[in-house]
Amino acid sequence: MKKIAVVILNWNGVELLRQFLPSVLQFSTEATIYVIDNASTDVSVSVLKSEFPTVQIIENEGNFGFAKGYNEGLKTIKEPYLALVNSDIEVTKNWLQPILNQFEKDTLTAIIQPKILDFKNKSYFEYAGAAGGFIDKYGYPYCRGRIFDKIEEDKGQYDSTINIFWASGACFFIRNQVFQELQGFDEGFFAHQEEIDLCWRAHHMGYEIKFCYQSVVYHVGGATLNNESPRKTYLNFRNSLYMLTKNLPKNTLVPILFSRLLLDGIAAFRFLTQGKFKHLIAILRAHFHFYSNFKDYYNKRNSQNIRKYYTISSIVNRFFIQKQQTYTKLF
Repeated sequence: MKKIAVVILNWNGVELLRQFLPSVLQFSTEATIYVIDNASTDVSVSVLKSEFPTVQIIENEGNFGFAKGYNEGLKTIKEPYLALVNSDIEVTKNWLQPILNQFEKDTLTAIIQPKILDFKNKSYFEYAGAAGGFIDKYGYPYCRGRIFDKIEEDKGQYDSTINIFWASGACFFIRNQVFQELQGFDEGFFAHQEEIDLCWRAHHMGYEIKFCYQSVVYHVGGATLNNESPRKTYLNFRNSLYMLTKNLPKNTLVPILFSRLLLDGIAAFRFLTQGKFKHLIAILRAHFHFYSNFKDYYNKRNSQNIRKYYTISSIVNRFFIQKQQTYTKLF
């Protein structure tokens, strides 16, 4: 058995498989390649069997989304390290070895993210992860190389292996044993921010999360659900509230949630002034479902071992008011 499994989750993405699987196969000789298919209705499975016969296929019984899709598919995969890779990722030569080296030299490192650049503009970071993720006091995520919609050119300014708070689900390396210990992704999230929740839970258990700049991949982004989708707005706002409820220290839970709900209201008003009524409705739906499910997510809390989780009090204030719009200007 090889040490690492490269695992791609697919739903009706036959053209993405045809475009991006060749680079994965070419540059991943250290790994076994799996595709977990979420009950695609296109010809994905038949194309995999005929055009990519060395790929191991795992067929889920339904379209379970990102979280449950991976949880179900990974049950039978036994390699000690997992690389969960979006179907719209192009990998590069030697992308796996620096990750393996990091895992094997540091037993506390449980999760690693590579450098994620934009497939359509390869000198720039890509929105989903860039050079490693963090959150502010109110749970708003940001990255080295990307804060809100401000995306930086990669000039080597973040070429250092550091501890980060969260790793992008677009290309997410994790020890198989840790994934099972954490009981995988929270399936109630369906998609979006479940990787941040899982990383936060890993921090509770004393594990570390690293950014590894020597490993480079290119991400199309938005191939499944683009940034202008009201569905994505709904999932991001709802899941962020779920995540805060599960993971915040008890003494800060109520004040942070109250502040976050107010900030969400400001975001909803901004959508209203922009005429983006579907996004406004998406936030209202997100809040309604959060209130409906609050008790369930409160009962999932396991934050007794939490340490300080943020370095910036309010990324909204820093970005929009103080105009500190790159990571290097924050510190």
